[in-house]
Amino acid sequence: MRPNTSADTEWSVDDRCTNCDVARQLAPGLIGEADGKSVILHQPRNAAEDLLLHAAAYACHTRSIRRADAPLEPALDPYPMRIEGPVFLCGHNSSQTAGANSYLLVRPGGNMMIDTPRWSEPLAARYERLGAVTDVLLTHRDHAAHGRRYADRFGARLWIHEGDLDASPDADQVIRGVEPVTVADGVIAYPLPGHTQGSVLFLVDERYCFTGDSVYWSRELGDLEVAETVTWYSVEVLAESLAASVGRLRFEWLLPGHGDRMRLDAADMDQRWRRLAARVATLRPRPIDFTAVRW
Repeated sequence: MRPNTSADTEWSVDDRCTNCDVARQLAPGLIGEADGKSVILHQPRNAAEDLLLHAAAYACHTRSIRRADAPLEPALDPYPMRIEGPVFLCGHNSSQTAGANSYLLVRPGGNMMIDTPRWSEPLAARYERLGAVTDVLLTHRDHAAHGRRYADRFGARLWIHEGDLDASPDADQVIRGVEPVTVADGVIAYPLPGHTQGSVLFLVDERYCFTGDSVYWSRELGDLEVAETVTWYSVEVLAESLAASVGRLRFEWLLPGHGDRMRLDAADMDQRWRRLAARVATLRPRPIDFTAVRW
């Protein structure tokens, strides 16, 4: 059995932390927030908590979560990490995608990567062990940095919406307009302009909704939320998009790029989506302010 080294090895978060919230999603109760940064709330007391801190550390895009006198243990890198069924969290978030989460979706007709982790050949090989990746789906421009490299490595098709095409001009598949587009059996691209002009949701089997940066689960509110102060394109357009989507989306899992994930009954999720659309309709443009986002 691997010895529990945490008892005599202090964990900390260094000053490169950007307050992206990823670590707090993965190690709740162990990592919290203070003065706009993540902090270690207490040292791990057992091997299970040590595993949670390794999961947070291997996801952190600035590699800010560290052990004082020992490197991270490669054997405790959990990624790709199953969330449920065919959905895996990629981990290894990238500073070039603002530290966003990305996902691997295992499908009978070929696996799909939704947004991307940092680029690394060993990581690509690791994700490919779950099966051939046929499609890389980009939710919007902010997460496009490594899309081409992963698509080329996998021999996969790269998807993006025309509104954000300048971020990935060599995409193989361009989603156009605002109507849903079928990516594969059971996988639908649903344009939702607002956060950016080309933001897209990817709906899978009426169960999973990959929302990019359009909608996330706010632990502070205990509800669905939009990142109002980092809505780059137009909060009014986002309100229109959400209003148009009411009653057309059915899913149980909300899987965002930023902010927390959540699973609810589909009927509950629908009612919360309706209330979110109504709330966002009251918003007006505000200056971009990363520090104002409350996770």
